[in-house]
Amino acid sequence: MKRDFNEWLSKFKSSISDYTYYVDFEKIYRNVDKLKVELNILNSLIGSKDIENDFQTILIKYPETLECIPLLLAVRSREIFIKDEMNEYLFDFRKMVYSVPEYIDFMRKSGLFDLLQNHIINNLYDYVLGIEVGLDSNGRKNRGGHLMENLVEEYIKKAGYKKDVNYFKEMYLADIEKKWNLDLSAMSGNNVSTKRFDFVIKTDKQVYVIETNFYSGGGSKLNETARSYKMLASESKKVNGVTFIWFTDGLGWISARKNLEETFNEMDTIYNIDDLEHGIIEQLK
Repeated sequence: MKRDFNEWLSKFKSSISDYTYYVDFEKIYRNVDKLKVELNILNSLIGSKDIENDFQTILIKYPETLECIPLLLAVRSREIFIKDEMNEYLFDFRKMVYSVPEYIDFMRKSGLFDLLQNHIINNLYDYVLGIEVGLDSNGRKNRGGHLMENLVEEYIKKAGYKKDVNYFKEMYLADIEKKWNLDLSAMSGNNVSTKRFDFVIKTDKQVYVIETNFYSGGGSKLNETARSYKMLASESKKVNGVTFIWFTDGLGWISARKNLEETFNEMDTIYNIDDLEHGIIEQLK
């Protein structure tokens, strides 16, 4: 029976976020604890009356404290590029590539000395903990993708499939070809593509290659994804014994519904979370 796109789309969910989606505190604690000793050494600069000389003393005696500096500016990289009126600098905070006075100049002009000297903060460990929380928010997009993968994997297991026996995670086209003696050149642009699938399910009659994603917000990527997967579905039909399945959901698709509908009309094996809840994986043969 032909499915109705509007009815299917109406069942899309606004979110699948769990409690750990917003901040990964365990990762944050690990990151900050790696610098705990160095941060405590730099704590001695808070409220210093002679901060430049005190910093110089620390830098000479404990050069490893340099590694903390980028994070105090909410920069993940250990290198920071600076251009002023006269010169260009690439400060490396893993090792001293410039003189101590130049690092002192960096601390002064970046505002870090003012931050430390004027008691704007009381403890660098707590301060960096807050910075890490802010930086970690950038990882929500990746965690959102993993949430959908985890959700789909739960239903794969519920259907009775066993990991590394008849279902596999993150397999490349070349590995699929080798494992089951398949020719997937039609799906790889004559072996140009290095496509990796989120899951592969192997039944007695078929190899199912699976992609998953969830979009809570819109954007140009959704249109590109819909077009790309429409093409992949078409290419997979040229390969005997292989079926491409796409599990997607999220209200972000409302803004890209036209391209999604085109893919839906061409692809019988595009499913949402509601389909998962109604046992679509159990129906694979």
